[in-house]
Amino acid sequence: MKAEFAAVLVMGALIAGCTAGGDISGPGLEPIPGSITYSGQPRTKLTKSPIGSSFPHTFYDNRGREVEETYIIRPDRSLMIANRVYRPFFDFDDDR
Repeated sequence: MKAEFAAVLVMGALIAGCTAGGDISGPGLEPIPGSITYSGQPRTKLTKSPIGSSFPHTFYDNRGREVEETYIIRPDRSLMIANRVYRPFFDFDDDR
């Protein structure tokens, strides 16, 4: 019984660790300052873009972090934030 309980705790910790990180996604994302939809939906409609298509938007938040959001165009031509990624301050893979 104790071994089963310990296994459940370990699995829970592993699952929680998989969701931690800088990549945030899901339809419930709220706009942050710098997001295209922060002040509401854009006044111009994206009439030439196909419904369901996506596009990125990169900006810096109020803490100086680089943020990349991916938007999806809904059937009513409004935008939904599908994904948000916070980029690290320092990129150690840079070959400069």
